[in-house]
Amino acid sequence: MSTTRVRQHINTARERVYRLLVDADAVAAWLVPDGMTSHVHAFEPRPGGEIRISLTYEAPDPVGKTTAHTDTFHGRFVEVVPDERVAFTAEFETDNPAIQGEMKMTFALADATGGTDVELLHEGLPDGVSAEANEAGTRMSLQKLARLAEAT
Repeated sequence: MSTTRVRQHINTARERVYRLLVDADAVAAWLVPDGMTSHVHAFEPRPGGEIRISLTYEAPDPVGKTTAHTDTFHGRFVEVVPDERVAFTAEFETDNPAIQGEMKMTFALADATGGTDVELLHEGLPDGVSAEANEAGTRMSLQKLARLAEAT
């Protein structure tokens, strides 16, 4: 198991960024790497609330972790602190033991000059998930979050 940590500066207030972390429609737009689409099945941003999301490759070649072209994960919100932090567990829905296991994703928000710094700590990546690929996908998602937050 490994851990990734990615930071992104966003030129807007923490309150605006936080709202985009706890809005299912917004999450569907930004918590998805390039080349994939997102479907939010369940999203209850409160401690103990359910989360379930599917990410599907747009191109026919990439292989998904759950089905031929889809990565689906489910979990529970662990911590929801307005304007400061959102954390949830996530586990891929798969029979592949190399990518099974509970992960934890924690979004931390901090005031910064001209806006907000967002840090995503992704703990417990299964051995079958490349830390480099996870970091690259996370970076893409946080850049989308920044564009969305700064546009509105």
